[in-house]
Amino acid sequence: MAKGGKQHLKSALQSQQSRLKAKQKLSQAAQVLQQKAKRNSNNSKGGTQQNVASGSGPSQVKRKGKEKATSTAQPSTAKPVVPFKPTDKILLIGEGNFSFARALVIDSPHELAHLPPVNITATTYDSEEDCYSKYTDAQEIVANLREKGVKVLFGVDGTRLDRAAGIKGKKFDRIMFNFPHAGVFCSTPLTLLIPKADVLRASVGKGISDQDRNILSNQLLILGFLSSASRFLVPGPVPVAFQSRRRKRSDDDEESGDDDGENEDGDAMDQSSTPSARGTVLITLRNVAPYTQW
Repeated sequence: MAKGGKQHLKSALQSQQSRLKAKQKLSQAAQVLQQKAKRNSNNSKGGTQQNVASGSGPSQVKRKGKEKATSTAQPSTAKPVVPFKPTDKILLIGEGNFSFARALVIDSPHELAHLPPVNITATTYDSEEDCYSKYTDAQEIVANLREKGVKVLFGVDGTRLDRAAGIKGKKFDRIMFNFPHAGVFCSTPLTLLIPKADVLRASVGKGISDQDRNILSNQLLILGFLSSASRFLVPGPVPVAFQSRRRKRSDDDEESGDDDGENEDGDAMDQSSTPSARGTVLITLRNVAPYTQW
């Protein structure tokens, strides 16, 4: 990697670590304030405990019933987000047992009913032998995918996509990495992503815990993946980011009977009337540790 690229990755990593430390300080301060408020609340409850007990009559029961009814509100009817179009060429990274690829092809949502299986390339970091030994259902899934026309590749490192012979010279509309984790994926030496001296300081630095090293490894995995994937994206204009807001405004105007022509301008921004947008990278994370610490 060029020297300029190393400096960019190093500065991005340092910026991320600074934001993480600031976030931890804010979280600690919030916890202290919450504990103080809880102690004050307990003290005030101690003086009024008898009054609360004497007030547990029918009105109190009604209030509890009302609160329960409010808490059991109807589930959201929001439509699920489908980040693909039927015309997309899709590259899937780190598939594991290829169950996500199977969902796109065999159990696909109705929006992707006409997605050609040949448009999907599914990859995993494991060798074919290791994959089948890890996941008992993988061999059957892979056979079904290949029968449908999906391209399945083994031994693909998401941080070194240029070394995967099966995708060299190809461009994709969507490159998706579901639940990346360096513990089972990244083989890129740290010295290729940040200078050697910084790697040594991160590894044996004073006060650096195993958790900190794990966070660093996963941050480097994401940086390496983004750098590698950028070379395989379809070129084009920046995708429209406000289409859903314009559509919502159009629906609201139709309900109110307002027909001032503004909706036509919003519809003009629809993707079907614009040139093919630039390819995008999709990373799926969970709102739990360790993903929230990266």
